[in-house]
Amino acid sequence: MVEWKISDGLTDYTEALAFMETRAAAIAAGEAEECIWLLEHPPLYTAGTSARREDLRDPDRFPVFETRRGGQYTYHGPGQRVAYVMLDVGRRGRDVRCFVRDLEGWVIAALGEFGLTGHIRPGRVGVWIERPDRPFRPGGGMAEDKVAAIGIRLRRWVSFHGLSINVEPDLSHFDGIVPCGITEHGVTSLVDLGLPVTMADVDVALRRTFDEVMTRPAACATPPQG
Repeated sequence: MVEWKISDGLTDYTEALAFMETRAAAIAAGEAEECIWLLEHPPLYTAGTSARREDLRDPDRFPVFETRRGGQYTYHGPGQRVAYVMLDVGRRGRDVRCFVRDLEGWVIAALGEFGLTGHIRPGRVGVWIERPDRPFRPGGGMAEDKVAAIGIRLRRWVSFHGLSINVEPDLSHFDGIVPCGITEHGVTSLVDLGLPVTMADVDVALRRTFDEVMTRPAACATPPQG
């Protein structure tokens, strides 16, 4: 059984982190169910274990939180659906790379509910959208923007942190960092892509596709490439 929590308003980051750590410990001890927590944060930046200080372009713009999740700098804020995943990876194959690929596949399946094709790219964690409406990248290749970021941490084979999908955030807030250390691609959102969807619509899509991807017997099946 997986408990789904949905929080209205903006959730303080330190409170969310404390809840995740406590819940992950309880799951590992067999004292609590797995949990997916859907929420929004006030504007802030987080630094993962691979973050480089030079990628924090505007350190005074928003609060910056050092975390021990994987990845580099990312932004959270209003209009972005954060999904914290407290799941027993030990029961899901004990393969961290497969687990991350399944999270990417889950996001891609949820985006597909809106007729949107998400992509994964080697060496670039997260979900990407091709932009044929934009000039090709220098050196060739179609322009792509990131629509969802993923960064997790494991403790006793239970995950926490998770993923974020840009629904309708202020995209200028990403200017204060180099998102995930990548400079040659941009950031987009569902509304920026012309999809008039709400946070509630995204929540429905995430719940509808979760079992399809995250509870299938053969974990780490090759996710869709688009």
